[in-house]
Amino acid sequence: MLLFTTSCSPRQQSVSHELTVAAASDLTNAFEELGREFQKATNTKVVFNFGSSGLLTRQIEQGAPIDLFAAANVDYINQLEQKALIVPGTKKLYARGRITLWTSTNSGVRIERLADLNRPEVKRIAIANPEHAPYGMAAKQALENAGLWESVKSKIVYGENIRQTLQYAQTGNVEVAIVALSLSSQSDGHWVLIPEELHAPLDQAFGVIKDSHNESAARAFGDFILSQQGQAIMKRYGFTLPTQ
Repeated sequence: MLLFTTSCSPRQQSVSHELTVAAASDLTNAFEELGREFQKATNTKVVFNFGSSGLLTRQIEQGAPIDLFAAANVDYINQLEQKALIVPGTKKLYARGRITLWTSTNSGVRIERLADLNRPEVKRIAIANPEHAPYGMAAKQALENAGLWESVKSKIVYGENIRQTLQYAQTGNVEVAIVALSLSSQSDGHWVLIPEELHAPLDQAFGVIKDSHNESAARAFGDFILSQQGQAIMKRYGFTLPTQ
């Protein structure tokens, strides 16, 4: 494993390279910090394109100039790998995510368990679109496995990605949102973990894109995510490292 240091002289602080990383929206806070630390260590600036994993996958398939893709579900990296769009040997699991029930402290609604979503004061529930967002898929699975989907589906509002889903609740457009722990833990709202046995594991993976013009830097950023320093940052945002 590579060792990284964040010390550099004033002359070294100017950016010498730029790396483009497509990343799932649940990674926004954690990866922005990782990007800052990686730039300190390597002089490489990381430019992020955050969005839902499914839509980012589609952009990559259509030739978007991406160096590394960090998806919220390993299945999307597998899809790209099957189409020979991932550099062989660069697919790595880097995190496992969790979902939470989130409510604004100003909403007047306090939710402590999934069954509370049937309460009459809960009129709208936001989840990310399960068609292309892994955290939305996990939210739907949890509701189905808890026997609640049929009773609450008329209340569901879909966000384009998990960050927009949280914004719906933060702005009062919905009473409750089912969102990523990595975003909930950095917000001012009230949140409760959803039991992980209610949905398939959110095992997240990255891969270097085959057409990358910065393969060595992309590999280095992947190594940094998996380094002791990188994993410490991920852990602070509520991620764990899945079994490889």
